[in-house]
Amino acid sequence: MSKNEQLVAAIDIGTTKIVAIVGKKDGRGGIEILGLCNTPSTGVKRGVVLNIEETVNAINTAVTELEGRTGMGLTDVFVGIAGRHIKSKMNRGYITRESSEIEIGHDDVRRLTDDMYRLPIEVGEEIIHVIPQTYIVDNESGISNPVGMCGRRLEANFHIVIGQIASAKNIERCINKAGMNLKSLILEPLASSAAVLTDEEKEAGVVLVDIGGGTTDVAIYYDSVIRHTAVIPFGGNMVTNDIREGCAILHKHAEDLKIKFGYAIGDIAPENKVVSIPGIAGREPKEISFRNLAYIIQSRMEEILDAVNFEIQNSGFADKLTAGVVITGGGAMLKNLPQLVKYKTAMDVRLGLPNVHLSGKAREEICQPMYATSVGLIMKGIEYLDENKTKLRFAEPKEIERRKTTARHEVVENEESAKEPVVEPAFTQPTVSREPENSEETKSYGKTITDRFRNIWDRLLEATDEELDEN
Repeated sequence: MSKNEQLVAAIDIGTTKIVAIVGKKDGRGGIEILGLCNTPSTGVKRGVVLNIEETVNAINTAVTELEGRTGMGLTDVFVGIAGRHIKSKMNRGYITRESSEIEIGHDDVRRLTDDMYRLPIEVGEEIIHVIPQTYIVDNESGISNPVGMCGRRLEANFHIVIGQIASAKNIERCINKAGMNLKSLILEPLASSAAVLTDEEKEAGVVLVDIGGGTTDVAIYYDSVIRHTAVIPFGGNMVTNDIREGCAILHKHAEDLKIKFGYAIGDIAPENKVVSIPGIAGREPKEISFRNLAYIIQSRMEEILDAVNFEIQNSGFADKLTAGVVITGGGAMLKNLPQLVKYKTAMDVRLGLPNVHLSGKAREEICQPMYATSVGLIMKGIEYLDENKTKLRFAEPKEIERRKTTARHEVVENEESAKEPVVEPAFTQPTVSREPENSEETKSYGKTITDRFRNIWDRLLEATDEELDEN
């Protein structure tokens, strides 16, 4: 591996999984992923770190495995940030230059952008991103790059992303406790957009919907410029919880049901198929209808898509999004979800895979919606390093061995704490039951379940954030 190669490392701290990833430029305008490892995440809720110790342990596990595969020790890393605390706003700024005869340079653009970081914001918040949209030079508007032009007054419209200082500090604390340095925080919807959207879609107008475990991220582009970002504090885990409560089963069984047998549209799900769930502590197995399961999933997904629709309308670009909607993230893998999204948004829909810029041997393995944010973090990291003309540091071999030793000690402690072996019961294969004698009764039952979960949602909307966290 050449010393001149631009290597980038990133950590995707999600609600359901933590991903450690290393990549580089492939020399043909794309990126090559050199290694990727993930581990379950238990210390994060709705995109926010709530248990630093558990999160640090998960990061160490993923990083140690990645270092063992690649032989590279991670030191400087890029990390994604999301959560309900994220918000965005528009702002216009300007600077007055000394002379209109001197060409506008990169320093002028940087000075204008840096001024935006000084905007007054709420106590306890900080500005994460300042993204220029269009520039104005001496009242000449619609300029995408003013460098090289002449003018005295340089203005720009900016998209500003704001988050809570405490949430950002908790992420940095986790990275530091894992023995690494946080190079930069990157908004996850921006990372996912870089990985799955094409330049043509961004120009025509497109909505990216990244459905994760704890949050649903929204990014809206028009005329190749980011116009709106939002983080909705609901995701695939809410669907799993609905299944757990509606079917009165364990959380792990509910998650497997959603992944293996879940449909996003109740009326499309097989009416005469059921799946048998092992009983708890020797109790009789429980049979779950495919269609009733789908009605539960559809009810929650419709609520999430209603929130997405609100963000689309709130952006002011709802009637200009010619390219429609691109869905990605682990939650986008539900059967028939594109059809439901098309019905709810009245736009064309496609599934977004992070294959637009990928190359190399691991391309097929990584080309899954759940890795969109991880791949995007690498792309945004490369962009950051190019703009700042710098490189990342990587650890010495002795640092890699130290992390391996720490991870081995944690594994031993966990094994000693597990006194009794746990045997995971397996699902039985779906069985086809006889056709219901009264199909209308089945539809009515499904409607009852849907109504029940709409009532639950209404109560959740009335609850405070603290009550939601307790639940």
